[in-house]
Amino acid sequence: MGRNVGVSPQAPDRQRAKEQAPADSRETGQSRATADSAAAGDDLKVPEPIRTLIVDDHALFRRGLEMVLDSEPDIELVGEAGDGTEAVSKAGDTLPDVVLMDIRMPRTTGIEACRALKEVAPSAKIVMLTISDEEEDLFEAIRAGASGYLLKDIPLDEVAETVRAVYGGQSLINPSMAGKLLTEFAALAKREEEEPPQEVPAPKLTDREIQVLRLVARGMNNRDIAKELFISENTVKNHVRNILEKLQIHSRMEAVMVAVREKLIEFG
Repeated sequence: MGRNVGVSPQAPDRQRAKEQAPADSRETGQSRATADSAAAGDDLKVPEPIRTLIVDDHALFRRGLEMVLDSEPDIELVGEAGDGTEAVSKAGDTLPDVVLMDIRMPRTTGIEACRALKEVAPSAKIVMLTISDEEEDLFEAIRAGASGYLLKDIPLDEVAETVRAVYGGQSLINPSMAGKLLTEFAALAKREEEEPPQEVPAPKLTDREIQVLRLVARGMNNRDIAKELFISENTVKNHVRNILEKLQIHSRMEAVMVAVREKLIEFG
């Protein structure tokens, strides 16, 4: 008599569990993947574009800059102006991050507008983009708070990098003008040696801020300063911000000039 093969009542349950397990596993995996994707999306948020204002009394030149910058995904053109007066008004409305501005313009010059812009858009970085290679324009632009001074012979394909660099905290000077600025620094230091000391005490900078200021005077950007001093780039940015606040000025180049005048650093 043949033996009956007994089937345990639990066997079908085990079989169903096996069939369901992959599906449950897949659902769990999909949920985890969705959560991971969401988390990755949070980490990869696209940064805000650099809001840029173009100021020049030549419409053709403005158009050329617009065509170049319009193709850059990380730069947003928020307006244009044909003179300094219009520039101040537009800046107050749009609050740009970077302003590319000519010097020689009707009604209000770029240098006059630079001073006024600092009142309506204090965080804006201003780059003078001009045909003027006169020393006085360069020095006045820096005193007015400009973060850069470039001649219009700059290749148009370098304009976008200029916007990014200045927005990132760098100060830019056309190579042909840099020598004139260095000469002015040295002359300023020499004049100050011959003049009696100021009655008003110079702002007190910390030893670390003095170190940062000296490296700024050498033309180093925040990243290079961080490597030189073995500190983070954010720490450098904080030091630069504190220096500007203490000296009550707006740009790194102007900070160097004030530091030389007040004998906070030696330059020669």
